[in-house]
Amino acid sequence: MIVLVYDESFEGFLTAVFEVYEYKFEDVQIVKRSIWNGTVFEQYHNVDTNSEKAARVWKGVQRYISTEAMHALYHTWLSEQPNVESVLLQYLQYLFAKKTNIETDYSHPAVLAVTKTARKVHREKHRMEAFVRFQLTKDGLFYAVVEPDFNVLSLLINHFEKRYADQHWLIYDAKRRYGIHYDLEKVNYVQLSFTDDVSSKNIQLVYDEMEQLYQTLWQKYFSSVNIKARKNTKLHIQHMPKRYWKYLPEKHL
Repeated sequence: MIVLVYDESFEGFLTAVFEVYEYKFEDVQIVKRSIWNGTVFEQYHNVDTNSEKAARVWKGVQRYISTEAMHALYHTWLSEQPNVESVLLQYLQYLFAKKTNIETDYSHPAVLAVTKTARKVHREKHRMEAFVRFQLTKDGLFYAVVEPDFNVLSLLINHFEKRYADQHWLIYDAKRRYGIHYDLEKVNYVQLSFTDDVSSKNIQLVYDEMEQLYQTLWQKYFSSVNIKARKNTKLHIQHMPKRYWKYLPEKHL
């Protein structure tokens, strides 16, 4: 087996796909560099991300499937599921062999897997849009911390850039340790580092003096509109899974 090792970018993955065809590799596996652990039984091929190669692959995909299906491919890659690169490679190899639209050919396991995974990622995106809770700092920055199941921050940019166009904001993915920051003009990706003495006590020092009041008011509002007689915990958890509660002020009454 030949292992193609690439960086963490989608462009890098597409470059790897191009080189599978360029070098006529057959028994292959595409793996992110950060998780690859080589063995003496594997032949290693390093993939240097190449914009031109990636663009040629993506242009080829565009010839045969819809924009929605192309989004599904990207969303599937964002899922970070084990062996997701292998599933995507199988999908693309099937597409290029058929040279026709195969996006609804669910008899092929890779097509079915991409469709199901993309739906999960799309659902997670919508949940993040609904569950993000901003907090205001003393310097006027609205920030929120999230831990989505999938790597969906890039899918949130358009929604929050339009909805909060007049505010400085930062959404930070604590699981993947990077964030998206809007400075009233554009969105940039950022990485944050914290010192060892960061705690809930000294983090409070960066809050705007009115932030605690805002949170208290929100909690009271949430409590007041909650009708206990109609409480349906099972349905509530279905729409708002417990894994999201950690960063929701209304869940800390």
